[in-house]
Amino acid sequence: MSTLERSRDWLRAHPLALDAALATGVLACMAAGSFVDPHGENGTTWSARTPDALSLVLMVLGAGALVLRRRAPLRILAATAAFSLAELVTGDPRAPVVMSAVVALFTVASTTDRPTTWRVGLVTMTVLTAVAMLAGPLPWYAQENLGIFAWTGMAAAAGDAVRSRRAFVDAIRERAERAERTREEEARRRVAEERLRIARDLHDVVAHHIALVNVQAGVASHVMDKRPDQAKEALGHVREASRSALNELRATVGLLRQTGDPEAPTEPAPGLARLDELADTFRNAGLPVEVARSDQGDPLPAAVDLAAYRVIQEALTNVRKHAGTAAKAEVSVVRVGTRVEVTVLDGGPGAGPAHGPGPEADTGPREGGGHGLLGMRERVTAIGGSCTAGPRFGGGFRVHAILPVENRAPALGDPV
Repeated sequence: MSTLERSRDWLRAHPLALDAALATGVLACMAAGSFVDPHGENGTTWSARTPDALSLVLMVLGAGALVLRRRAPLRILAATAAFSLAELVTGDPRAPVVMSAVVALFTVASTTDRPTTWRVGLVTMTVLTAVAMLAGPLPWYAQENLGIFAWTGMAAAAGDAVRSRRAFVDAIRERAERAERTREEEARRRVAEERLRIARDLHDVVAHHIALVNVQAGVASHVMDKRPDQAKEALGHVREASRSALNELRATVGLLRQTGDPEAPTEPAPGLARLDELADTFRNAGLPVEVARSDQGDPLPAAVDLAAYRVIQEALTNVRKHAGTAAKAEVSVVRVGTRVEVTVLDGGPGAGPAHGPGPEADTGPREGGGHGLLGMRERVTAIGGSCTAGPRFGGGFRVHAILPVENRAPALGDPV
């Protein structure tokens, strides 16, 4: 940082010292001007003169008042104008005390609004000029009288221009700060949405695989003594489900890694291509699952494909947990124009109130107070689709999701 910049910063931090320096400079200019007479004797243009004591006192008072010009601009203007009027009436030859009033008027114009500047400026210009013309020692048409009018007018105009520029700069700075706050709020919103998406993924993964592990572990414990082969098979399914859960958890939590952390697995997110594999895991857990597809296996956008898979996974998990041991599930995936409709039906009598009649089944009590159905709806809504879930007529439960083939939901990091 240069010496000039350091000096400027210091003066901004100490405005009283800057005003004192300005007052000293104004006093020096007024004193220098008071010793020069533009109307010299014997035909000369310039000559020296000696101001009287009253003019020197008025100059000192006018300059000293400028030290407090920022604290009370209107009062300082009134004081300097009063000193100038006294000098205009009594001084002969006159000293330029009016210079202090010019500086004070500039301060008023730069620190107040435009209507105040117009009113105060016109009054100051009119009073000082009129007194100089009517009560001063010089003829009314003297150039010094016109100079008072011109200098006060320029002071008011310059102060108003400075105030307008400050307001313009402040407005630009405020817009920049507001834009920065908007970007930060948008970033926080995107982070919150991503956290919600990751939470849904974690819920889907944990709820599905832990339910299967729980069922298979119960089977293994029941048949361990009498049918060790079947218990061994059940434990194999437990090991497979836990391995799959760990892989999906590792892929999901890998999104939270920071720069420099080990890379996350590159395995693609699950989709409808793994629907048969998903159905087999439930069949191995003892839930009969029938799958019917008429979507011709057409590729879907990644977000839509993942949402469809998660909806089926969550619905089958709920069937296995709540529909009872005699239940079976039917899964259908149908492509209708620009939409994919996913339906999961079960005919189980249910193991709790979630399968009973009433509207509460549509709000998620099937999971015993969990958030599975709510998260399912949020996931589908996030990509522009719709999801309904509720009891079927005659018993059972139905989950129906309509997903758009073209995913219009904004992705994390997309420009706004």
